[in-house]
This record gives sequence, C-alpha cells and structure tokens, in this order.
Amino acid sequence: MAKPQKKLRIGWFTFSCCEDSTVMMTEILNDHWKEWVPLLDIRHARVLQKNNVLDEMDVAFVEGALASDEHIKKLKQIRKLATKLVAVGACACVGMPSAQRNTFDDHTNEEIEFLKARFHHLPKVLKLEDEITIDARLPGCPMNEKQFVDLVGAMLKEFKIIP
Repeated sequence: MAKPQKKLRIGWFTFSCCEDSTVMMTEILNDHWKEWVPLLDIRHARVLQKNNVLDEMDVAFVEGALASDEHIKKLKQIRKLATKLVAVGACACVGMPSAQRNTFDDHTNEEIEFLKARFHHLPKVLKLEDEITIDARLPGCPMNEKQFVDLVGAMLKEFKIIP
C-alpha cells in the first residue's frame, strides 16, 4: 500500500483590511487547484470552507492590521501554532492603509471615538511585526501573485512536501 502524501498544513487569517489579498489567493487557488490539492492541507481559511481548525500549521498566512486586543490575542495564538508566519498585504506588513486613522487630527478622532469604543479598537492600528515575529512578507495591496506562488513553492520544498 502506498504511503499517504505528506501535505503542507496552512492557514489563512484576516484582520483589519479590505481582504484584497484573500480575493487574490482564491483566484490563485483556482489556477493552481489541480497541482496544489494533493500538496496542501488547508486547516483554516474562512473564505474557503465552513469547518476550520485552529491547530498546528506549517505556514500561517496573515492578512490585515491589528485594530483590537482581540486581534492581538488571536495573532499570538496563530504565531504559537505556526512554524512559519507570513505577513500578507500592505496592512499586515506596514499597517497602511488600515492605520491611516493613526494620523487623524484630534477633531476627527473625536468624531470616530464612538466607533472605536463600539468595536473595542486600540488607540492605534498596528502592523503584525509590532506584536510578533514574522518569517516572510508578501507586501502590496493586494499581494503580488507571482510572489505568493513562489513562496508557496518555496514552503513546499522547505517542509519537504516536494523535492
């Protein structure tokens, strides 16, 4: 009997952003589905499946900036479970454009205070690296398709899924 194919255990997570890289990822999966389906074990990706598991992963892809203590808590949990963590998109890598409210004047901050309170937002929006160590970046808004495909290929090799 043939040994089952080892798969790359991945998760895709989103915080405060427009989720354009999530859209790109789903389109890239459409293009690479036949090639990747025997190689990937998608543990968590809300956009792709109903039954998600938050457990050990080889690679966690995290899109978006951190806008609340809840975001930080979940990100730290993801970091503990992931061997590698990839910051995906501009908001995750540099905080912007989600962090543009960090530059608001006092008057504008007063106008949006009720929203920050309602959603338990932090005083400032943070990039991922403000709270955890990241292993790789896929910058851009949205991320670059070729860089994502190349990174998945590199991770498949690094975790010895493919030679």
